[in-house]
Amino acid sequence: MSVARLVSAMQFCPSFCVPRSRDPAPSLQSRAFNLLLRQLPYKQQLASVEAVQAHVQKLALQPASFEPIGLRRGVEAILTRMGGWPVYYTAPSSGHEGCNYVMFLHGGGYINEIRPAHWRFIGEMTRRARVSCVVPIYPLAPRATAKDVVPRTAELLRMLLEDAGAAKVTVVGNSAGAGLALAACQWLRDRGHRQPARLVLISPAADASVSRPEQIEIASRDPIQDIPGIVEAGRLYAGELDVGHPFVSPLNGAFRFLAPMTIFSGTRDLLYPDSVDLAERARAVGVPVELHLLRDQPHNYALMPTPEGRRARAIILRAVA
Repeated sequence: MSVARLVSAMQFCPSFCVPRSRDPAPSLQSRAFNLLLRQLPYKQQLASVEAVQAHVQKLALQPASFEPIGLRRGVEAILTRMGGWPVYYTAPSSGHEGCNYVMFLHGGGYINEIRPAHWRFIGEMTRRARVSCVVPIYPLAPRATAKDVVPRTAELLRMLLEDAGAAKVTVVGNSAGAGLALAACQWLRDRGHRQPARLVLISPAADASVSRPEQIEIASRDPIQDIPGIVEAGRLYAGELDVGHPFVSPLNGAFRFLAPMTIFSGTRDLLYPDSVDLAERARAVGVPVELHLLRDQPHNYALMPTPEGRRARAIILRAVA
């Protein structure tokens, strides 16, 4: 089914997406934030292969900090190491007895470290939904590639599921982290392991090829991303694998028997056609899916300080609590 036909069909399918009658024009704050995003360097860093390579070389010389910044009061964080990776655990300061768990996998194109905005969201989930978050600081490309990162992430998730019980665990990922979350759950399913209670995928990076013809036009409207840089980052993350391998592009994997999914995307996100396709493929094999596709919202809108972002986070807080 084409993206255009599927989006049209979803207007009348509440189980798939918020109905179009409830999808108003973007808020004034959202429109202003789109303009602000264009003034920031994100899109320039993805404008070409050379820009990505220069960015990666800079980070190799000056690695970014992964320490939790922005958790705010009421949240405690403990750093451990599992399988050689730093892993943070957060919990409400008032205690976490009986709490549900969230494994959070951060975005950044597999080449960028976890950012303060991610930590603020982790703090919000911990404090307001009263969950304990497990945050793997997975190694970045090109030093680490999908061949190693996906199985090791899946093993961490498997241990959490066994310790806490699958019903108490939700996996939340944004962008590249959402792609990693999906690939890790496919890895678990293929080896007969349990699934989490739910997958929450925020602007998932599901297909590293970025090869749909319509994405060229969408890229011109996307204030954050550009195709050459995303393709190059995907190539670095793929390493010796083909970029079409499900570890790198989980849209090419199987969806049967995966956890129920909640997906957030916006039509100013050049990856949004993949989210639509992902929802369709998962639903076709019986996986319950909620797709929240909002008009004129950018990549990762669910994490942004806009009315649309706050509504998305409210949905996420209810899902993980």
